[in-house]
Amino acid sequence: MPVAAMYPGTFDPITLGHEDLVRRAAELFDNVVVAIAANTGSKTPMFSVDERVEMATAALADITNVTVKRYEGLTVDFALEHGLRVIIRGLRAVSDFEYEFQLANMNRHLTDEVETAFLTPTEKYTFISSSLVREVAQLGGDVGEFVSPEVGRALSDRVNGK
Repeated sequence: MPVAAMYPGTFDPITLGHEDLVRRAAELFDNVVVAIAANTGSKTPMFSVDERVEMATAALADITNVTVKRYEGLTVDFALEHGLRVIIRGLRAVSDFEYEFQLANMNRHLTDEVETAFLTPTEKYTFISSSLVREVAQLGGDVGEFVSPEVGRALSDRVNGK
């Protein structure tokens, strides 16, 4: 039976660390949906949800079993509505574990039809986060080794008011 998974997040912006996890998940699952959250809770995104979807779609265009979609509401509801049996979460460091563990347990409480799978990024991406990439870009630093060229251009344009 085919198993489809989702990788939810704000992806503001999508980084090479995110891409690494998506590429590896695409090897493990028949289909992967990169689900970009429209409701960001306490976060104030630099890019609109449509811009984030566009950047992720461009960055992941070469992976045939990956699609990018926006979503609102509970992650488990999106998973159930789209037949996605697994939620992929990335763990960069031990500090990520407590929050991700709580999130996985809450999702399991909400439904037992969706499992959470944790993936760790390739070592060279463990320190990359969207917030750090945004900060480096805003301070005029080169983010080329942290994001795809399309995302790098979008960050540059945003920082430079284009």
